Amino acid sequence: MEKVSLTPGGLEVSPLVAGVMKWGVWGADLDRNAMQSLVSEAAELGFTTIDHADIYGNYTTEAAFGAAIADLGSAFRGQLQLISKCGIRMVTKNRPNNRLKAYLTSKEYIIQSVETSLNNLGTDYLDLLLIHRPDLLMEPHEVAEAANELKTAGKILHFGVSNFTPSQFNLLNKHTTLVTNQVECSPLHPEPMLDGTFDQLALQHARPMVWSPFGGGKYFNEENSAARRLRQTVLEIDEKYNSPGEDVILLSWLLRHPAGIVPILGTSKIERLRSATNALNVNLDSQDWYAILEAARGREVA
Repeated sequence: MEKVSLTPGGLEVSPLVAGVMKWGVWGADLDRNAMQSLVSEAAELGFTTIDHADIYGNYTTEAAFGAAIADLGSAFRGQLQLISKCGIRMVTKNRPNNRLKAYLTSKEYIIQSVETSLNNLGTDYLDLLLIHRPDLLMEPHEVAEAANELKTAGKILHFGVSNFTPSQFNLLNKHTTLVTNQVECSPLHPEPMLDGTFDQLALQHARPMVWSPFGGGKYFNEENSAARRLRQTVLEIDEKYNSPGEDVILLSWLLRHPAGIVPILGTSKIERLRSATNALNVNLDSQDWYAILEAARGREVA
């Protein structure tokens, strides 16, 4: 897979990203050898960008991944673009001081979180750090100070956000350069295409990253009328394009959007990653694209 730049001349990432949220105890609970094998095979397919967050696996998945790639050497690390996120405080025995789920984006907390992530991942730097969720108590200048200090120290190369509204993005972007906004988007959740999120990123010449590109488990929920309509339409369109698979059609729907979406695949199965690469070769025509949107929303466009 040929890499794409999140911003002109900026960080280059694989056009499809491997998300590790379910690689650890929140999902497949892969052991060290299985995780090492998966990341190696994924990289061979072109999935060189790996999406982490400090909270994944109740704060354990980063360390499990770091242990898995430790034997692969610095040359392998150099092939990867490691993303991690911070700012969510989860209630878990691994963080006994967290009394309730909340957000924190103080300068001290961001820097401490990055230091912990670097230690867990066994690396000197993150290619991209994201603020995981908008902190309603966020002081933009303080976040900017943390990001700029980490950049100067070479501990992060680029900085961005996740799940921010356009106004929240603009507020922080006034203080420090943001290269992406990682948000949920799929035919069952097209809001970023409609609420200005993608438009605002286009004005900044920044690509969005997208989590839950298949709508999570909702796509296969037979009791959900929107999912039933959508799946029937996707199956018909899949046949028209020589049956590359439902996952491929759903990914190609995202890739067709002019925002330059970079989807994150939250699977621990190499065969699903392999299948997903076929989406790069499917170019939906505009009527098929709108047919998918219409099926998901249950109405034609106005």
